[in-house]
Amino acid sequence: MDTLNFSELATLVACNSYSKNKAGVDKHGELMIELLQPLGMSLTRYQRDHIGDHLLFRSPRNEGRKILLLGHLDTVFPPDTFTDFRMDEEWVYGPGVCDMKGGNFVALQALRQLKSQFGQIYNIDFFLVSDEEIGSDDSKHLTAHIAKNYDACFVFEAAGKNHEVVIGRKGIATFEINIEGKAAHAGNHYSDGIDANYAAANLLIELSNLTELSKGSTVNVGKMQGGIGANTISPKASLIVEARFTSDIEQSRLLQSIEDICMALEITGVKITLSGGLQRPTMEPSKAQSALLQELNSILEEPLLTEKRGGVSDANIVAGAGVATLDGFGPYGDGDHTIHERALKSSFTKRIAQMTQILTALCFQDEVQPTA
Repeated sequence: MDTLNFSELATLVACNSYSKNKAGVDKHGELMIELLQPLGMSLTRYQRDHIGDHLLFRSPRNEGRKILLLGHLDTVFPPDTFTDFRMDEEWVYGPGVCDMKGGNFVALQALRQLKSQFGQIYNIDFFLVSDEEIGSDDSKHLTAHIAKNYDACFVFEAAGKNHEVVIGRKGIATFEINIEGKAAHAGNHYSDGIDANYAAANLLIELSNLTELSKGSTVNVGKMQGGIGANTISPKASLIVEARFTSDIEQSRLLQSIEDICMALEITGVKITLSGGLQRPTMEPSKAQSALLQELNSILEEPLLTEKRGGVSDANIVAGAGVATLDGFGPYGDGDHTIHERALKSSFTKRIAQMTQILTALCFQDEVQPTA
């Protein structure tokens, strides 16, 4: 491959696509539409009122396996907070260069290679959602529905340090718990009150005790607040809770236990309102994924290293829909979600070459001429 030109990536990075900046995310989407248009893929736009539109680029169909490439348009940086793209001999720097405008750029370049070599892309679709960085609350149901049309999915989050691909991710559930007690004067009418803060403190302990590190399961009360002042029995309190888990069994245990603990606490006289729930299911290694990985290792010159991650991505959703899924096909980078975000230039070249080779073998095997 010729030396990679990063000018298009620079343009994408310069477009602010903070998740809650709908105009910016949609502008970024239009840039991607412009870049993908020459590839002969049709566009389905899933319009949204308050977040960016989701975009599905479809190629024509023929016999053979159907492949989904998955990325996201949004980043975590509000306008005017981290805006500049720059590069040196080894690295590119800027918002999204590895998470995941850089990953989308890898997918784009691989598709271009296929178009150049075969004249037509088929059986490969590219889905870009707009809300991954804020939990995919809107897109996750759409992603799960779309995913069932495919035999395999490749997700373009950043690669591991040694270009590992991701075979497993923890699942995540988030909850908001509101506690309603009864206010009373702490000096004159202490016994008349029902202390929401006291209930919240007990709740924190009970929820934290659900953590089982040996099973990869954690429950974290990340935020709590309540009360009025030192002389008033607290009438209200609230907690923001996150649970993470590495298996479907632990997912079920934690979700049910959190509900049970909340309901049991009402015996003390408080009223508890529990909202939220499962955000992304566990991405667990599967037989289908293992078979896909084995096939890829027979295609590539060197085997793919693998890893599991505690963080979540939309790979969780596709894997949860039963599709053989591998994540981490973006470039290697670090500093993501900070103003130090960067991606390794040589990693782009490596990943583009690998993905081009993979998609060629999976979708264009009959068209590849054997070497003499």
